[in-house]
Amino acid sequence: MNIVEIKNTNISIDTKNVLEAINFDLKKGEMKFLIGKTGSGKTTFINSIFGNLIPSKSEIFKVLDYDINNLNNKEIPFLRRKIGFVFQDFKLLKDRSIYDNMKFVLEATGWKEKNKINDQINKVFDLVGFTSSLQKFPSELSGGEQQRVAIARSMLNEPELIIADEPTGNLDPETSSEIISLFQKLNKIGTSMIIATHDYDLILKLEGQVYKCEDGKFFEVKRK
Repeated sequence: MNIVEIKNTNISIDTKNVLEAINFDLKKGEMKFLIGKTGSGKTTFINSIFGNLIPSKSEIFKVLDYDINNLNNKEIPFLRRKIGFVFQDFKLLKDRSIYDNMKFVLEATGWKEKNKINDQINKVFDLVGFTSSLQKFPSELSGGEQQRVAIARSMLNEPELIIADEPTGNLDPETSSEIISLFQKLNKIGTSMIIATHDYDLILKLEGQVYKCEDGKFFEVKRK
């Protein structure tokens, strides 16, 4: 089963082609990597999967059974609920506790029952191995702890796909290794993943095809 299927696709911004001739697929349970210099089109590619950018030319562009080429505005929130996102800089709300960060996301996506919200929050924190107090604020956590919280947040609605954008970019090598192990764990339970990264050490420690954005092209890079 294809989670993502893209065939003969160009993506443009302001009529200028950023990426051309994209051919890419991601099956259920697969992990794939996206590399390339800053400005090469990685973020553009990710935005198109979220439905933020409609391709300028495309034969097929499907994400979780949604046709991105013909996506309407009403469908976008439902597509995004099926995708978890992990940012380099965590994007936690600094004015509220870790628990309230999670509660905010669940309530914003339609959860109403207090007991179910509480159970789901505890479930994702058990999954990622977060052991600090949920009453702490983001500023009271280390970078690695914040990233664990961010990964837990991405799992709240049990997404079929997680996209991670430079997930180890702000972490030291030891903490990066812990996050890599966590991605392995999530992938083994069937979560499909696309990881955009400059961290070649991360790529070497995980299995999956590697794609590169360069000079407007999108192509697979063979592992050494």
